[in-house]
Amino acid sequence: MEGFLRTPRSPLLDRKYEPKVVDLLNGQKMVIRMATEDDAELLLEAVKRMVDLEIDTDFFDLVAARTYAEILGWIRKRVKDEYVQLGVTEEGKLAGIVNARLWDDEIAISLHTIVTLRRVGAGSPLYFAKMEYAFDDLEVEEWRPTFESYYGFRMVGIMGAAQGMRWPENQHELGGAKMFYNTRTQWKNYIKPSVEKFLGTRPVPDDLLEVAESPELPDIEGQFD
Repeated sequence: MEGFLRTPRSPLLDRKYEPKVVDLLNGQKMVIRMATEDDAELLLEAVKRMVDLEIDTDFFDLVAARTYAEILGWIRKRVKDEYVQLGVTEEGKLAGIVNARLWDDEIAISLHTIVTLRRVGAGSPLYFAKMEYAFDDLEVEEWRPTFESYYGFRMVGIMGAAQGMRWPENQHELGGAKMFYNTRTQWKNYIKPSVEKFLGTRPVPDDLLEVAESPELPDIEGQFD
């Protein structure tokens, strides 16, 4: 029955994402790389802790619960063409997780951005990393996000010049929320040059890349005391 239930994987996802390094607000470096299924246990544990803590600050509980389901769907092959990226500090701590998926070869759907290290500026570089992969590597024509939190909308929705789509004719798959979009032309001509400081540099030094291959969880609970 698996052949009936699993959607065919787009060959676009065979295109590699080259890891990069960005500067955080606390002076540390953060490596952003594509996640593999070997990372799934750690990622699930990170977001599960946020769910268990019932952290309603900036909708962390809601975003964590939805991200948990999406990561589980990713490894169980129940989300179409999903990709997951993560950020790891130079100390080897997981700083955040982002994911998105392909609607088709022309449109990418942004799913979630969640940080596991707060107040270090990890969220924006991670969000623009998944957008970068969609436009520069997968070469989609349109990016479609929605925003559950006020902070997320302010930091990457407004900064990223997300354009509103007519609602209710267009509803995001995350609960039928208002949907936004960015075009490939907009990305190349305005967004990418405007957020250059968040895009980081390549290649990643070997020592940082080695650390990023085996991330550990930070003290998630202590950040929400």
